[in-house]
Amino acid sequence: MTSTETPGRATESATLDAVTTAPASSNGSLYGRLWRMVPRELGFLLPNLPIVIVANVLLWVGISTGFGLLVTFVGIFIVIATLYTARGFGTLELVRLRGAGRPEIRRPNWNPRRVTGFWANIFSTVLNPHYWLYLVHGLVVNIAVGVVTWAISFTWVVTGLSGVTYWIYSRWIPTGDRGWRLYDWVRGSFFPSWNMDAQSADNLLYFVLGAIFLATLPFVTRGLTVVHYGIARGMLGRFRVAELEGEVAGLSASRTAAVSAEGTSLRRLERDIHDGPQQRLVRMQMDLASADRQLANDPDRARVLIAEALEQSREALEELRALSRGFAPPILLDRGLVAAIESLADRSPIPVRIVNVLQPGTDLPQEIERNAYFVASEMLTNVAKHSGASDIELRLELRRLPEPDATWLDVVVADNGSGGAVAQPGHGLAGLEERLRGLGGTLEISSPDGGPTMISAHLPVTY
Repeated sequence: MTSTETPGRATESATLDAVTTAPASSNGSLYGRLWRMVPRELGFLLPNLPIVIVANVLLWVGISTGFGLLVTFVGIFIVIATLYTARGFGTLELVRLRGAGRPEIRRPNWNPRRVTGFWANIFSTVLNPHYWLYLVHGLVVNIAVGVVTWAISFTWVVTGLSGVTYWIYSRWIPTGDRGWRLYDWVRGSFFPSWNMDAQSADNLLYFVLGAIFLATLPFVTRGLTVVHYGIARGMLGRFRVAELEGEVAGLSASRTAAVSAEGTSLRRLERDIHDGPQQRLVRMQMDLASADRQLANDPDRARVLIAEALEQSREALEELRALSRGFAPPILLDRGLVAAIESLADRSPIPVRIVNVLQPGTDLPQEIERNAYFVASEMLTNVAKHSGASDIELRLELRRLPEPDATWLDVVVADNGSGGAVAQPGHGLAGLEERLRGLGGTLEISSPDGGPTMISAHLPVTY
């Protein structure tokens, strides 16, 4: 019933290498990686001049007009519009920095108090310090920094390209228009005895100069981009206090979700025990009591009742074993997650193909393995009950993200069923979603009507 694919196969090895070796090998040396980022960084730096000039003009006109007309009451709306314009240019700066390869900066919470109503929004905008920081950034800081960084990056690119190509077009420059020569300056300042054809010497010197500028270009673009990033992080990002408040709120929500999920699991376990093993044990007790009364007068009837009691005890034991698998089956503790998942797949009424992209010998925390097993079990059960599928693929994969430094275990179940799966309160997927949220993970559901369905559980791995 199961088909297990191991990392030894070429396609999965390629996927694993791409996941687990970044950023350690990152295809080359540090200098090579810097060069690969140059086009993106120049795409940020070279458009700086027109962007900061347009932003500066619009913001100065808007804020000066708005404050000048405050006495007419119209000015407040112009000031508000200017603040929103500053927000737009600041957001554009963050988007462009992300496009330049910088880590994402968390944006401010523009409506922290969730106010509603026209006047409430007006006053909330005026009193929000982020709007004024964005305005100062566009009015003063970004114009000063942007002009300087544009001038440096433009000069570096033009000097480098024109230097290394000077030997191509220098022959068409009229001799009378040359004026100052680099060769004359170098010979007069450093090498008085240097005798060489002036044209050839200029070609050589300009080529060397251009090559130096191009060789150092990656360091220049990275440094200038980092300057913009540092300023944006300090002025355009979310305040650290707000981040901490968000983290506290997230932890509180995770704790609530975990408690709720645990409560749901306990109630379901209680119901399953009541409806299953407990009823069978009551029936077995009644059969044994009846057999005891019949033993002297009707031994044959007593033997039948004892046989029924034995059957009830066997079924109760099987149900208890099945329920215990929801906690931690022995195979999970003895042989690990992959073997436990294979055991799950063997018991599935629908054929399951396991795609294992975990490296051999991968050591996961026991709590992560237990939760991953529970999640896989619940997803397979959900597919068997509701999907009408004839084929299931279960994928296990470990992802390592360089920014931020984090490791995630993905448990992905895909089926060819009828689709339409949603997380409804009180049902299996909603319980899974709560459990994962309590662990700091997420659940993604892609299930259009008609199928196919793909449910992805992402569990954070902390060693």
